[in-house]
Amino acid sequence: MDARVVLLHDWLTGMRGGEKCLEAAALRWPSAKLFTLLHKRGSVSEPIERLQPWVSSLDRLPGVHQHYRYLLPLMPAVVGAMRLPPADLVLSFSHCVIKAVDPGRATHVCYCFTPMRYVWHMREAYFAGRGGGVKSWIRDKLLDALRDWDRSTAERVHHFIAISRTVQQRIRECYNRDSVVIYPPVDTTYYTPDHSQRDDFYLVVSAFAPYKRLDLAIETARRLGRRLVVIGAGQDEARLKAQSTNTIEFLGWQPDAVIRDHLRRCKALLFPGEEDFGIVPVEAMACGTPVIAFGRGGATETVVDGVTGAFFAEQTPDCLASAIETFERNADRYDPAAARRRAEAFAGSRYEAELFGTIDSLLRPNARRAA
Repeated sequence: MDARVVLLHDWLTGMRGGEKCLEAAALRWPSAKLFTLLHKRGSVSEPIERLQPWVSSLDRLPGVHQHYRYLLPLMPAVVGAMRLPPADLVLSFSHCVIKAVDPGRATHVCYCFTPMRYVWHMREAYFAGRGGGVKSWIRDKLLDALRDWDRSTAERVHHFIAISRTVQQRIRECYNRDSVVIYPPVDTTYYTPDHSQRDDFYLVVSAFAPYKRLDLAIETARRLGRRLVVIGAGQDEARLKAQSTNTIEFLGWQPDAVIRDHLRRCKALLFPGEEDFGIVPVEAMACGTPVIAFGRGGATETVVDGVTGAFFAEQTPDCLASAIETFERNADRYDPAAARRRAEAFAGSRYEAELFGTIDSLLRPNARRAA
């Protein structure tokens, strides 16, 4: 008898790295039930759309797909009210609240992108410069309560899977739980070199969130007078555009074909934030492109310093500028074939084999629950 499967995802408003992880599960279990807080119809791939996601009451609020982050204080109550159908497996893909759903009698496996950044390790990055006073005090109390709720409801997860060793350590620190590491899938059959002539520009591909540190890439490019192409959009867009000069070009969100074309042609990808994993650097390497990345977080598990890219030690314009100038003096040492070989270690077929093999072992009758 086939397993009864319920899939969970925090929200579905675009096809990014987390949604690509979910897509593999949607293809594996096309009859699964999918639950999410919000769903912007047409924003994700056809295999996910075909599951006809169940959405929460939050999805009916006007403008919610643009402003859902402001509803964070309401999300625990909404998740607590969710009732899942009987299942053998609940598989959550979570960086926020959805893993707190009561799984009933099912085995709950969480593919964890990270514990909630805004209440744990990146609170300062998200709320820096937001002022003090009563509003700040209330916000901190709400975040403290949300952190406590997140810690306690993590007990509803029987088995954690971390997307990187970086996240594995956070799971241990935040929840006092063990986890296995399975890196996310990268489409190395799509992101390939085409031996295009390199153009004289650097590239950033990213959502415009504070912790991504696009401000650092923009300020550094402005100081050095280097051409920078920025692909992405998000909450920091107005501030970032106000910081830019005529050497910096904003393209907004672009389809994969445009991203691939720019990855093939740029001098290097700039990756200035501390990421949980970071799929874009691996996509860049799959195209034979070197990566200049901040030397903390997931990039340290994918980029090979001095071979497929270079690290900078501090998130300052001076430090990033020095890394760019050093890269330019030694550009010939970076071999596109070596970058490609490194990226192939993160191929989608590897993700599927590891994820589904792990889940199959956890569903065996004699498998022990971790919680």
